[in-house]
Amino acid sequence: MDKTKKAGRYQRLYTQIAELIEKSSNNSLSNMATITAVLHHKMDYFFWTGFYLLQDGKLQVGPYQGSLACINLKENSGVCWAGVNQMKTIIVDDVHNFPGHIACDSRSASEIVIPVKNTMNEIIGVMDVDSSELNSFDDIDKLWLEKIVSLV
Repeated sequence: MDKTKKAGRYQRLYTQIAELIEKSSNNSLSNMATITAVLHHKMDYFFWTGFYLLQDGKLQVGPYQGSLACINLKENSGVCWAGVNQMKTIIVDDVHNFPGHIACDSRSASEIVIPVKNTMNEIIGVMDVDSSELNSFDDIDKLWLEKIVSLV
């Protein structure tokens, strides 16, 4: 998908998600479930879409769509923990070249992870999106997914 078309689609999805959340939800888990469902079904290169939440020092699966997820992610390993530890969005063009990558599904080829923060700006988890194709994510995904995650 070309960058202009991708940005336009994200703009429409952001508006749709914001309207859904603003009119009916005051619950962060419901917001995550809504975000996950909309993105997973509207972005054709999203293979796995969901959230991992920090719980008692563990990253545990939250709302998601796609193939079966790993329930707990090994601490300080993989792309999701890199997003938490570095406190920033991580884009991986080829997960097979990422040290310590956790393969919950061997079909995953590229990944983007966006930190999720609470109102005190503390990281409470990450949004994780996998693609079955290499090099799926870019700065447009980063920009819009960070904006969408801020709706949580």
